Amino acid sequence: MAIRVLLVDDQPLLRTGFRMILEAEQDIAVVGEAGDGLGALDQVRALQPDVVLMDIRMPRMDGVEATRQISGPGRDGPAKVLVLTTFDLDEYVVEALRAGASGFLLKDAPADELVQAIRVVAAGEAMLAPSITRRLLDKYATHLPSGEEPVPNTLHTLTDREVEVLKLVARGLSNAEIAADLFVSETTVKTHVGHVLTKLGLRDRVQAAVYAYESGLVRPGAQ
Repeated sequence: MAIRVLLVDDQPLLRTGFRMILEAEQDIAVVGEAGDGLGALDQVRALQPDVVLMDIRMPRMDGVEATRQISGPGRDGPAKVLVLTTFDLDEYVVEALRAGASGFLLKDAPADELVQAIRVVAAGEAMLAPSITRRLLDKYATHLPSGEEPVPNTLHTLTDREVEVLKLVARGLSNAEIAADLFVSETTVKTHVGHVLTKLGLRDRVQAAVYAYESGLVRPGAQ
C-alpha cells in the first residue's frame, strides 16, 4: 500500500512543489494539504495519513503545537510528523522534536532526500540528519545539562552496550553505521535500540537522542 502523506505549509507554491516530487513515486500518495496547524489537525482526523510533512512557522497554529497534538505524549495515532524548516539552527526545531516529531528536514533538501525521509519515517524510523542535529544541539548547549547532573535512574536500567548504542543514536548514526562502528550485525543493533526505547519509555530514535543530551549522557561538542 502507498504511504499516505499530508502536506502542511502556509505557502501554496511549496506545497505544489512537494506534491509534484512525491506523486512521482509509486509508493507515495499525497492525500491532502493544509495551510496551518489547525487545518492540519482537521485533515489528520479526516484523512488518517501515515506521514505529515509539517512546516514550523505558520499562522493560527504553528507546527510545534500541531505536532504536539498529533504525535505528542499520550497520542497513539498512526500519523508521524516530519518537520520542515528553512533554517537548521532553529530553537523551534528542538521544540518540535520534544513535541513528538519523528525528525526534521531542510526545505531545500534534494528531492531524493525528501522522498527517502518520507519512507524512513513511515517505516517507524527517525529521520535525524547527523550534521544538522549536532550543530543544532551544540548551538543550544546552554539550555542543556552540563553533564555534571545526577544520571537519571532510568539510565541505570541499560546495559553497557545499550548505553554505547544510545550515545551513537544521539550522534545521529543509522543502524548500519552503528553496526560498523561496534563490529556487530545490523540486526543486533536494531535489537539494542528496541531495548533502549522500551527501557527508557521512549517512542523513537529522536526522543532517544534528545534524552541522551538532556540527561547529560552526551554533551554538545563531544565525540
